[in-house]
Amino acid sequence: MAMSPTLQECLRSKGSRYEVVRHPYSHSSIETAAAAHIPGDRLAKTVLLEDEHGYVAAVLPSTYAVQLSEFWSKTGRRLALATEVELRELFKDCDAGAVPPICMAYGMKTYLESSLAGQPDVYFEAGDHEELIHMEADQFLALMGDAERAHFARRMRGLGSGRA
Repeated sequence: MAMSPTLQECLRSKGSRYEVVRHPYSHSSIETAAAAHIPGDRLAKTVLLEDEHGYVAAVLPSTYAVQLSEFWSKTGRRLALATEVELRELFKDCDAGAVPPICMAYGMKTYLESSLAGQPDVYFEAGDHEELIHMEADQFLALMGDAERAHFARRMRGLGSGRA
């Protein structure tokens, strides 16, 4: 699979400037940062959460983990991680686990971790496990313009900036 058609259309419609970065196949965001030789703090990962009212996406650096208690207080919802089966159903044009951060284009409320918004440039999954999209910060923030910025994540123990 190549770039997600939903992502491709979103990038086109917003006039985004970006480059595609190919890397060896990887299974996790930490592996992806290492394989692509990029700082983990600049690689955006998407975490999908759900409750009885539906799905919410959290976009954060690959070196961070969502703090559910902080996320609950920001959203007023008791969200839990969505299952892999649900991810496949919602993101049919993406490989499992390779969801781009543009969840607004899939009809989901999206939250952007503030620490990611402060990076000079950002990388993120293109919809498969072998390509990343690389954008300057201003382009990424314009693409994520409908996402709500908030602080809801913390760096995982034992991970520095994640520079590979």
